[in-house]
Amino acid sequence: MVIHSPSTSASMQAGNLPDPRVSSSAYVHSFAKVMGDVHVGANALIAPGSTIQADQGLPFHIGDNVNIQDGAVIHAIEPGQVRGKDGQNYAVWIGNNSCVTHMALIHGPAFIGDNCFIGFRSTVFNAKVGDNCVIMMHALIQGVEIPPGKYVPSGAVITKQEQANLLPDVLESDRKFTQQIIHVNEALKSEISGASTKTSIRPARANIGHSQSHRFTTDTKPMNHTTLDAAIVSQVRSLLAQGYRIGSEHADKRRFQTSSWQSCPSITSTNESQVLAGIESCMSEHQGEYVRLIGIDTQARQRVLETIIQRPDGPVKSASISSVTKTIKNYTTSHISSSGNIDAETIAHVRSLLGQGYRIGTEHADARRFQTSSWQSCSPIASQQESQVVAALEACIVEHQGEYVRMLGIDTQAKQRVFEAIIQRPSDKPKAAPKASRPASTSSSSSSYASPSYASSSPNSGTSTGLGADAIAQVRSLLAQGYRVGYEYADKRRFQTSSWQSCTPINSQQESQVIAALESCIAEHPGNYVRLIGIDPKAKRRVLEVIIQRPDSNSKASPSAPKARPASSSSSYSSKVESNSSSYRPAPSAGLDGTVVNQIRSLLAQGYRIGTEYADKRRFQTSSWQSCTPIASQQESQVIAGVEACMAEHPNDYVRLIGIDKRAKRRMSETIIQRPGGSTATSSSVKTSSSRSYQAPAAKSSRGRGFSPRNGGSLDADTVAQVRSLLAQGYRISTEYADKRRFQTSSWQSCPPIKTQQESQVIAALESCMADHQKEYVRLIGIDTNAKRRVLESVIQKPVAAH
Repeated sequence: MVIHSPSTSASMQAGNLPDPRVSSSAYVHSFAKVMGDVHVGANALIAPGSTIQADQGLPFHIGDNVNIQDGAVIHAIEPGQVRGKDGQNYAVWIGNNSCVTHMALIHGPAFIGDNCFIGFRSTVFNAKVGDNCVIMMHALIQGVEIPPGKYVPSGAVITKQEQANLLPDVLESDRKFTQQIIHVNEALKSEISGASTKTSIRPARANIGHSQSHRFTTDTKPMNHTTLDAAIVSQVRSLLAQGYRIGSEHADKRRFQTSSWQSCPSITSTNESQVLAGIESCMSEHQGEYVRLIGIDTQARQRVLETIIQRPDGPVKSASISSVTKTIKNYTTSHISSSGNIDAETIAHVRSLLGQGYRIGTEHADARRFQTSSWQSCSPIASQQESQVVAALEACIVEHQGEYVRMLGIDTQAKQRVFEAIIQRPSDKPKAAPKASRPASTSSSSSSYASPSYASSSPNSGTSTGLGADAIAQVRSLLAQGYRVGYEYADKRRFQTSSWQSCTPINSQQESQVIAALESCIAEHPGNYVRLIGIDPKAKRRVLEVIIQRPDSNSKASPSAPKARPASSSSSYSSKVESNSSSYRPAPSAGLDGTVVNQIRSLLAQGYRIGTEYADKRRFQTSSWQSCTPIASQQESQVIAGVEACMAEHPNDYVRLIGIDKRAKRRMSETIIQRPGGSTATSSSVKTSSSRSYQAPAAKSSRGRGFSPRNGGSLDADTVAQVRSLLAQGYRISTEYADKRRFQTSSWQSCPPIKTQQESQVIAALESCMADHQKEYVRLIGIDTNAKRRVLESVIQKPVAAH
């Protein structure tokens, strides 16, 4: 543990500082500041803008292969307070193979063990960090001892030993991330040291009034043993330093198309010069072919890196390989996509996926394979470095001009895909950013999607795949309740038989990725039905099914107004979806709407029983429903016949469809399918679920009164019934309002709280809120006070201009 004692550096301040001792194989940039009693070990890298100042607290020990990045500061005010591994006392000790990244502060007394990583802007003061630790960004380590092999998350403040003892262990994924950061500076070192055989460093004058500056010189050996590009040499050196084996493969153009690589002679040596000679030999023997470098983890028996280092037109230069000489802090979108094949939105997706630790992959397909979803993989992207990933995406696009190309986000731990987006289509012009032909994304940041932009997508545009604001609001509501989102598609024949096919699973809970995946499915199946699915992963059942695309060009449900139909038990269902839906409806039976038939199929498929109830207008007002003849069968045709019989017997009454869970002895779904006069009204529904979530009547169809502002702020019968049902289940009622601008961003404002549970007072409060905000949106909220969550959000008023 670090020891506290008074400063004893007065004598050192009065005298001249000793000169730094820098190994001949180390590299110190001319813009770095190194002064005082500092020992810099072999192959260390001191980047520009960094400061190592051993003037008051000293000495400092910087171990072998240490990487001190731009802007890092190492300082101390008390000498010799920590015990180094050599048994001597130091103010600051940094062990071998450790990395102090951009803007990090190491202030003595401090001890950093071997193979440690100190993240951006993190601070280590009066502390000891054990070997093999990873400290992420903006962390503070003070007055504690971090045990070896521990992981400190970003933003953590570790000032108590109990906190340090409870830190998690470092994972392999954490270690791989740190290596990517280190490799950037290693490439910088290789390039500069290769260009100059001697670098003279002049440290800045000490801040203690000395008149002289301390000078020292470091000699670096020229790389005269290879003609390979500096980035390749750096990559080889990095792999060898991590204990990996090196291999190489080659392929002609035909084999490259099918990823049928052939191995070059194996490289058994771990000596750098021999490995580089082996790679050069493979490249010279197969000029005019593709050659790729392979990093192999012999213990895990898997590849850790695959990088193309030669193409038929010659060796790949560093800018084409990975642009590794560019530092991360100077990396911008403007020079990522130098060829113009990758737009800013795709780069934003790449950055977001990499930031979450996902791998990136690419696939391509010609028009025939695209129709059958028979995608072929491009060369694997083993790197997690953004520049290398973007370069690989561009390479795949260039090599497969005239084909579909899509980007994949892969969760390697769960072994599943989390993201799919088409980034090129056959109609795209070469070297043109494929914005209009791939799933639309209106923001360069992948963390949010603006609803207005989606709603403005033209439904008549052949290339537009944007989702409407209603569908996005529905996705947002499902994710907020912890549900998973999925989607399915079906052609007209399969739609009639409810034989839906699944699109690629959406494993992410991030809104932007879910919306992008939905748009991708819509784009890939423009002539089919596509429906959105809400899934309760705990109960292992569906809570919502909404059709968001139809194939009929004349009556297609536009992206801005997808037609919805309820499934089992969504705890919140946007009523405005139905009010805007198209008039297209298949008629598989004589009396039932196609959406009702699909709902019956869905309920039967989940093992639920079907029932029906009816009520005249008076009974409907008091929610006194009467049962129709029970439907004992589970056969679809007999169930449909039973439902139609109930509707025929009560043409002037309300009729509702009921889904019943026989095991739990409760209702899973209540949907009004007929209103007085025999008109169907599939949009109105009442739903309950195992979590007591409640879905009250949604918007009335276009034949009803719709969402026009009520005269005098009065509520309609459906809303009154909705309130009555919520109160009967013990839920609280509240209201919110929003103008058009706030409605687009879901920034609702609360009306005065409704503290009563008496129906008449609740209705009066609702009417008061509607009257106060006649030109705004008003929605009804049902609140489960026990679970402290919302069970219902239903818009009950829209502004006049919304008609």
